[in-house]
Amino acid sequence: MSSTTMRAIASYRGLPIDDQESLQDVEVPVPRLRPRDVLVRVQAVSVNPADVKTRIGLPATAEPRILGYDAAGVVEAVGPETTTLTVGDEVWYAGDITRPGTNADLHAVDERIVARKPVSLTFAEAAAMPLTTITAWETLFERFRLNADSTGTLLSLGGAGGVGSIMIQLAKELTGVRVLVSATRPESQSWVRQLGADEIVDHHHLVASVEEVAPKGIDYLFSPHSRGNIEAFAQIMRPFGHITAIDEPEGLDLLPLKAKSIAWHWELMFTRSIYQTDDMIEQKRLLEAVATLLDDRRLRTTLTTSVNDFSAAGMREAHRLVESGRMTGKVVVTR
Repeated sequence: MSSTTMRAIASYRGLPIDDQESLQDVEVPVPRLRPRDVLVRVQAVSVNPADVKTRIGLPATAEPRILGYDAAGVVEAVGPETTTLTVGDEVWYAGDITRPGTNADLHAVDERIVARKPVSLTFAEAAAMPLTTITAWETLFERFRLNADSTGTLLSLGGAGGVGSIMIQLAKELTGVRVLVSATRPESQSWVRQLGADEIVDHHHLVASVEEVAPKGIDYLFSPHSRGNIEAFAQIMRPFGHITAIDEPEGLDLLPLKAKSIAWHWELMFTRSIYQTDDMIEQKRLLEAVATLLDDRRLRTTLTTSVNDFSAAGMREAHRLVESGRMTGKVVVTR
């Protein structure tokens, strides 16, 4: 490889993960920097359900499509208008859905969505966190507008997953709400209890199990799986409650929520970078705040599985684990 090319892991079309061609080792040009970019030498990346969904849905393309969102690494170069980071900084971030991904030796990303990584965490421990942390933070503090004085009951569905694993911690550490989560397998239940969940419910019997531990209902609900659940949500929510969803089921009918004046919010952590919003730098700021909480041992990494093989084979293994639907916490691919 010359200094103008680099190794990356890419896909040319959506294929099952057991197909060797679903993710391939390729050589591509080193990315060019935009004025406010940093060039990061990637040390570790995590795989999220968003990565899997993107890979499966890829249309056929002649150009290699580099996937990957979460990353931790070291700044190797900066654009001419960069002011907040410098060469040598160790950073973490969740990437940008409109640009080539992080599954590469080098990655270009806007400084406004990149923060210095927690000093107490390894690159792998840090890479597990950004996308899910931003999703959970924006849900709790921007959609639900919770703060240290907030009370009431929060239900996080899929509590042992990546978003749930950090949402439990943020809610317990930074708000006064009671935290309920759904978890069914024994290892999932053990994990969410370690993270501070107050009560565990069963999403297979959502209404009955919620009524048992929260008879007065739920004030705030986080939903990664909304299809077929709206009637149940309408039953368990209190009047004037708030729901935030991250999925996009077709033809979703929200009318059952109207009688209780329940508010429905969407959360997509890529909105700021897609639209280059005026407050795009808020993602840097929240990652900085969370880095401090991690370094102060008030939060812990959600990394549970490391694949020490930064290649197409290692990445396929990580995707396989996420696709299984049985992951507790997060899986990271590291060098």
